Amino acid sequence: MRKNYSYIDLFSGCGGLSLGLENVGFSLSLAVEKSSMAAETFYHNFIKRIEDKNEWSKFCGLPLIEQAKQGLVINELSAVLEEESLLKKFRKEGVDLVAGGPPCQGFSIAGLRNPNDQRNKLPWQFLQFIENVNPKAVIMENVLGMKKSFRNQKGLSTFEQVRLALEQTGKGYVVQPLELNAMNFGVPQNRSRVILVGIRKDIARKVGINSTRHIWKSDLDVAESLLFNEKPSLAPNPKFKHSDARKVKDAFWDINEDGYAFDLDYQKYKNNDGEYARLMRDKNYWAPFNNSTCKVEGSILLNHNKRNHSEQVRERFMLYQYLSSQGITTKVLNIPSSRNNVKSSFDELRSILSCAQFPAKNKAGVRLAMNLDELAQLVINLNTRKHSQRPLIWDLPSPTMVSLPDDFVHPIIPRTLSVREMARIQSFPDAFEFRSKETTGSHRRRFEVPQYTQVGNAVPPLMARAVGEVIFEILNKFAEMGG
Repeated sequence: MRKNYSYIDLFSGCGGLSLGLENVGFSLSLAVEKSSMAAETFYHNFIKRIEDKNEWSKFCGLPLIEQAKQGLVINELSAVLEEESLLKKFRKEGVDLVAGGPPCQGFSIAGLRNPNDQRNKLPWQFLQFIENVNPKAVIMENVLGMKKSFRNQKGLSTFEQVRLALEQTGKGYVVQPLELNAMNFGVPQNRSRVILVGIRKDIARKVGINSTRHIWKSDLDVAESLLFNEKPSLAPNPKFKHSDARKVKDAFWDINEDGYAFDLDYQKYKNNDGEYARLMRDKNYWAPFNNSTCKVEGSILLNHNKRNHSEQVRERFMLYQYLSSQGITTKVLNIPSSRNNVKSSFDELRSILSCAQFPAKNKAGVRLAMNLDELAQLVINLNTRKHSQRPLIWDLPSPTMVSLPDDFVHPIIPRTLSVREMARIQSFPDAFEFRSKETTGSHRRRFEVPQYTQVGNAVPPLMARAVGEVIFEILNKFAEMGG
C-alpha cells in the first residue's frame, strides 16, 4: 500500500524539485525560498491559486511563522534556522525527506567560483537544518562545478566535503553521490547535475542500503559507469541512453505561434512521436501533485508569449539556423567586428563559409543567399559581438537551459524561446503556470528572479521524480518492516 510521506524543500525556487516529488506521492510540509518572484510561482501552483495580486502581497507581509503554517516561507534559510519553535515542531512530528538545491552560482564552472562567495555557505546551512530535524532521507542537488576544488586551494571539493559532513550529520546518513543527466530520465535536454542522496543510518541498516564514495553516473554510454558492478541502491533508474534520448522536436512538435497546433486526440499522439508532448499536456498524470492546485484552463497554452524582435535580428536568427544546419558556428558573426577592415573580414568569411551549400535557406525554407559572396556579405551586414546565441537543433536534445532568455533561438522560427517552450525543455507540464514578470534588465538580475530565470534554475521535474521514486520505495519498505 502506497503511503504519503512528508517533505521539506529548501531553496525551492519555483518548484521543479517539489513537482517531481509530489508526482511520486510526497506531501509538502514546508518550502523555503527567499525570492518573492519565484515564491509567487510556487505558491500559485502548490499552495493556493492566486486570483488577486493583493492576496499575494498580503501573504508576503505575514510573519515567518504564519507563512510556515501555509507551507511556504519567503525568507533566507538562516531566518528559518533561528525559529526554534518551528524546528521543534518538525522534530516532534518527524520529517520523511528534506530536499533542496542551494544556489549554485558560487560553485559554477561558468562563474568566477569565488571561495569567499556568501552563497558557498548555503550548503552548510542546509546541513544545519538536517542536523536540527533529522529527516529519514535527504536529497541535495547542485551544478557539476561543485565537484571541483577551487583554484589555488588544496583539499577536497565542496561536493566531497558536503558528502562527508552529511554522513556524520545528526544521527548519520548513508550517502550516495550521483551525477545525473536529465536526458537519461526523459527530459529533452543534455543537463548534468550532481546529487547527494542520503538515507538515515538506522533506516539503511534495517532495509539493507549500502553506498559507495564513488560518483555513479546515469549516462550509461559513459565508460566510468563500468566502474560499478551494479547500480547503487540509492541511484535512480535511467530510462534513456544517448541514442534514444528525447529531442527538441519532442518538446515543440505540437506547439505553434498561437499555442497548441491541434487537440490531444490528434492521430499522431497515438504513436511515439507525440509521447512527450502528450505527457506535458496530460492533466491526469500531473494533476494530483497531492497538495497542488495546478490546472489547465481549456485549450490555452500558458506562458507562451512570443518574443518581439526587429527585422534585422529576425534575419540574424534565420542566418543562425542556416549556419547550424551546415555545421558552421554562429561565432562567425563576431569576425567583422574583430578585424581591421571589411576586405580582410570578407576574405576570411569566404574561406570559412566555403563548405556551405547554396542556395542558403533556413529550416523554414526562407532564402538568405544565392552564393558564397552573398553569404559572406550577409554575415558582415548582420555582424554582432554576442558570443552565446545559438539555435536549438530540431533532431537533438537541447543544451542546458540557462536563465537568460536570449541565449537560445528557436530551431525553425526566427525568435528566442517563450517561457513555455523553455518549460517544455525542462519537463514542466503545461498546467504549471509561471508567475511574476517574464524577464528583467541586466542590472536587476542580481536580486530579481523573473519567469525565464525560474525555469532555467529549476530541477527538471522528470529527473526529480526519478530520484523521488527511489526514496519513496525505501520508505515503503521501511514502513512494511515496522519502521
